[in-house]
Amino acid sequence: MNAAAAIPETADSTEWKPVQIIAVGLCFLLNMLDGADLLVMSFVAPVLSDEWSIAPADLGIIFSASLAGMAGGCLLIAPLADRFGRRPLIICALAVVAVAMVISSQVHSVQAMVLARFVIGLGVGTIGVTMTAMASEFAPARYRDFAVGFVQAGWPFGSIITAFLTVALLPEYGWRMVLLMIGLLSLGLLVIALIVMPESLDFLLRRQPKNALERANKLGARLGHEPLDALPPKPDTANKIGLLRLFDDGRMRSGIILWLAVALGYFVLYFVINWIPELTTRAGLPVDQAIYAGATYNLGAFLGTSAMGWLAVRFALPRVISLFFFASAVAMLIFGNVSMPLALTLLSAMFVGVSVQGGFNGFWALSARFYPTDIRSTGIGWSMGVGRIGAVLGPLVGGYLVGADLPVGTIFAIYAVPAVLAGLLVLLVAVPERRA
Repeated sequence: MNAAAAIPETADSTEWKPVQIIAVGLCFLLNMLDGADLLVMSFVAPVLSDEWSIAPADLGIIFSASLAGMAGGCLLIAPLADRFGRRPLIICALAVVAVAMVISSQVHSVQAMVLARFVIGLGVGTIGVTMTAMASEFAPARYRDFAVGFVQAGWPFGSIITAFLTVALLPEYGWRMVLLMIGLLSLGLLVIALIVMPESLDFLLRRQPKNALERANKLGARLGHEPLDALPPKPDTANKIGLLRLFDDGRMRSGIILWLAVALGYFVLYFVINWIPELTTRAGLPVDQAIYAGATYNLGAFLGTSAMGWLAVRFALPRVISLFFFASAVAMLIFGNVSMPLALTLLSAMFVGVSVQGGFNGFWALSARFYPTDIRSTGIGWSMGVGRIGAVLGPLVGGYLVGADLPVGTIFAIYAVPAVLAGLLVLLVAVPERRA
């Protein structure tokens, strides 16, 4: 096979090969476990709070530690995948998460738990960005947006499984066993990743690390490619990994718009995740039914993310994301302002999950397509890392609005505005055609 044609050839296949299914499926499992690692604390928090007599402010610090770590992982660590490779960074981050999760099950102070949760967040943020790049680069060109959407569906699915695991273990074995089990599952997935996770062929051909030709031909054979006689010409930018490259080739305007849209999406997403149970309780539902509303939201999040990936194969991705965010504004207005029987309330909560989470997770696929291979992890990391400003502000503003005793319907109406703005902004992003 001609070396100069090697990089374009990696994007030509439209059929799934076993190695591609393995790589994308493993990324799905990684995201499931990320969801479990991050969200398990919210499930065990009531028991932990009682056992340690933790003040609400300290509990908030424990929650925030993992979010701060995620931002650090996105902004500072994940970009290293563009220099050292997707596989080694994912494996290192997964090892850190697994060990920190096991340690968190054995700590005896708030300070130690905060540190453990921060380290877990660093790993989760790194994995989230890097596996998105990995899934995008392994999937056939036609199905790359679908693959990224499918992988992101692992997060809510993992949170649902974690809820069931917590219910099964917490009453009899306590919160330490729940955290330990999640840590052991992470270690098990680490072993699987060490055995079966391949490196991205796009990374090998563009970055050309040690033994790149041998490794590329070995992986290429599994993908049905002819062997290369030599590596293709190394791109001029291959050794210029830096933040300023994110704005090269006319990406400045669309890149800033994308980051702003992501921030608005995070603003709405984390408000909904944190406040749906509380606000439904304030609206008059019993606590157990409010918890059911939160659970049905996560079910909707899984369905919406899956639907996003399916639709992205058939329609323009920015338009699909925009449609989801417009629908989320309608869903929040209905959920917050219309009095309904329990069944319809749960159904509307699920629709909020479908539209909000489905729309937001489209940003992962959009970022993966917007940035080329050699800066893809850096671009995704900074899109999601800068956007996490919205993740911090969303719940804080929600708390202020709740504290001001505004009606529930008014609060949801206020949050419908940034949802619409996110939907409008994403239409202004100039997205490249599907590519390697």
